[in-house]
Amino acid sequence: MTYPPPGDPYGAPTPPQQPYGAPQPQYGAPTPPPPYGAPPLPYGAAPGYDNPYGTPAVQYASWIQRVGAYLLDYLVIVPFYIVVAVIGAISDSSAASILAVLIYLAGAGTSLYNRWFLGGRTGQTWGKKVVGLRLVSEQTGQPIGAGMAFVRDLAHIIDGVICYIGFLFPLWDAKKQTIADKIMKTIVVK
Repeated sequence: MTYPPPGDPYGAPTPPQQPYGAPQPQYGAPTPPPPYGAPPLPYGAAPGYDNPYGTPAVQYASWIQRVGAYLLDYLVIVPFYIVVAVIGAISDSSAASILAVLIYLAGAGTSLYNRWFLGGRTGQTWGKKVVGLRLVSEQTGQPIGAGMAFVRDLAHIIDGVICYIGFLFPLWDAKKQTIADKIMKTIVVK
């Protein structure tokens, strides 16, 4: 069958034209995989299948949970300081003083290991682990590392500058962050 010329005065049908671009998938068909050069899909994701429930909402830790985790972390080092106080009260010899200093340093080392190494590398100090909390980067959702955990502890100085108001920020902040958390871009999640 031949078609009449384009200027046909009688309005005869014109031949079908090809659509621009790639053909559209049929209704209900899965989305094709990403083209070459596109970023890879995250682990466990199949091409064309969206999460029907959406992304999970972040559950921020409440202020009381954070305080509970801090108190549990503090309880771990209290025995060291009690022993130092008892040694100081019952003896004034130089050997006892050296022992007290060593025990004090062991307590401080335990606290620093817990807060900076464990807290930075895993996101959980011993207290946070018991309460079920994690300290993570707001951007990546991953633990912040030992060095940044140290810097975060330094940033907590700002929380205490104005009558410790910075530590109360999680009571009214939408993301339950202290001032140090805002500076370091960290969140504490359940």
